[in-house]
Amino acid sequence: MSDFPNDDSLEEEDAAIEASSEMEEALRDATQAVEARQTTADEAAEESLSPDKLTIELLSQELQELKGLYEEKLKELDDQNEQFLRLQAEFENFRRRGLKEKQESLKFGHQNLVKDLLSAVDNLERALEHGAQNTGLEASGILDGVELVHREVLGALAKHGVKEIEAEGQVFDPAEHEAMGQIPNAEVPPNTVLEVLQKGYVIHDRMLRPARVIISREAAPEEEAASRGRE
Repeated sequence: MSDFPNDDSLEEEDAAIEASSEMEEALRDATQAVEARQTTADEAAEESLSPDKLTIELLSQELQELKGLYEEKLKELDDQNEQFLRLQAEFENFRRRGLKEKQESLKFGHQNLVKDLLSAVDNLERALEHGAQNTGLEASGILDGVELVHREVLGALAKHGVKEIEAEGQVFDPAEHEAMGQIPNAEVPPNTVLEVLQKGYVIHDRMLRPARVIISREAAPEEEAASRGRE
């Protein structure tokens, strides 16, 4: 046997040597690629933790908190403004009611007193009607005195807004007149006031008492016949 290797063994050894070189180069490339990726990851991590980015994130969080606080305070301000407007409206209504009550008190506060005086006016007018039927000198003097008192009382009432309701000859108005009876009458339209039994009065625009009246109505055929028979 020869001590020198043959050609086949030399070729196998050369192939083994060449394969080892390729593997080493591949390993170097893989190592460089891993190191490059690690460097990129480190740089990204370092960038993500940079002071500028942290400052921006903190400012963004603080801005969101301030925005939420602003919206909360704005809502509170709107609620307070609405409450203020409601209180202002209530106060204005209260002021108007107070002013109206004061005006009505000044205007109608003596209404009950006037009602009581109307009875005295009625009695004075009855005395005047009764006195007019007597023609004696003494009765005439008394009548003048009563008439004077009657005028003074009516003048005092007029100063406080009291007026007599026009009734006789007027068309019946249920807002001002109180019908006490009806009489057939062909000379005037139906529902015409023929007689005033008791005068009515108003104080300013408020009713004190309605006028009690007798009103007309159409005569029935038999009533017309009886009337013509009497004529």
